[in-house]
Amino acid sequence: MPGIAVPREANERLSNAPLRRKPTINDVAGIAGVSFGTVSRVLNDAPDVSAATRQRVLQVIKDIGYRRNRAATALVTSRSTSIGILSDGSPRFGPVGTLMALENIARKKGYATTVVSVEQPYEESVQAALDALDDTGVGGIIVIAPVVDMAAAVWNASCRVPVEMIAAGASSTPNVFTYSENQELGARLATQHLIDLGHTDIAHFAGSMDWFDGRVRKRGWEAALRDAGLTPGLCLEGDWSPRWAYETALQLVREQKVPQSIFAASDHTALGLIRAFAENGIRVPDDVSVVGFDDIEGSDFFLPPLTTVRQDFTALALMSTEVLIGAMEGREVDRTPIAPALIVRNSTASATSRSTA
Repeated sequence: MPGIAVPREANERLSNAPLRRKPTINDVAGIAGVSFGTVSRVLNDAPDVSAATRQRVLQVIKDIGYRRNRAATALVTSRSTSIGILSDGSPRFGPVGTLMALENIARKKGYATTVVSVEQPYEESVQAALDALDDTGVGGIIVIAPVVDMAAAVWNASCRVPVEMIAAGASSTPNVFTYSENQELGARLATQHLIDLGHTDIAHFAGSMDWFDGRVRKRGWEAALRDAGLTPGLCLEGDWSPRWAYETALQLVREQKVPQSIFAASDHTALGLIRAFAENGIRVPDDVSVVGFDDIEGSDFFLPPLTTVRQDFTALALMSTEVLIGAMEGREVDRTPIAPALIVRNSTASATSRSTA
């Protein structure tokens, strides 16, 4: 081990007597030639350990493959090393992307995660799930709550550990604090992009109003139009699916009510309506401009490549985890919502360039 002063006898023990069982903290101490307490201080990043000793202990940990026992660590430090995640089990892009990012970020920060899904009726399943997570010894719980009814059940529930809810535009309560991406801002960016291109007839293919996401994206669309002195026009509420958007767009084609431009509440919604238009000779963006929301994988390969609003799930998970850990440790953390970004591609064009054919 170049550059690390490991005692010769420790080197001999390391090379001549390889461990055939799961290494323990005592093995690390013996091989590194330090006390149990010194290894513990290194593991807990205590400041009262010299740089050389810290480096030597960490090298031994790496060489013998020692992994700390989370339960034992929690007992010694009185700090839980696990986080609970409560989800409604939705297969939609946003909740799934958030869940995957949370698990990844928590693991990188040294926290184990326990995931529990709930279903209707939420009044019963949410309290039972929170109790189950609490019983496992988690230090805090992050709730992914896209649906308003689920959030209401979380607000009404009780829990002994900090509870954070990811719910766009929702307010915090004394028992539950919230965090989210600023999706209303994202909707404003999408709508303002169409306004800047000269469009005045801007329809909204909305998501479900049972979802916080659907509500705040609609609110952002309305606010951007009103700020520009325009009256919000056609708004159609759907279920986020390409099928609904496809069938709804076909109806508009039949009634000859296709708007000048559309802000779709999700990329999947945009996909459905673009297909309906293409099948009927209505070109995007020549005849109608379309903006989506989410920037799902493959949206840059739509025909045409989709202008959309990108959600940064990694940044959302990172900040959500930081906020929860801060609550677990009794310290304040900045809760400014994550700002989304507008990604301009080829599905939008200037209103003056529209085909007159």
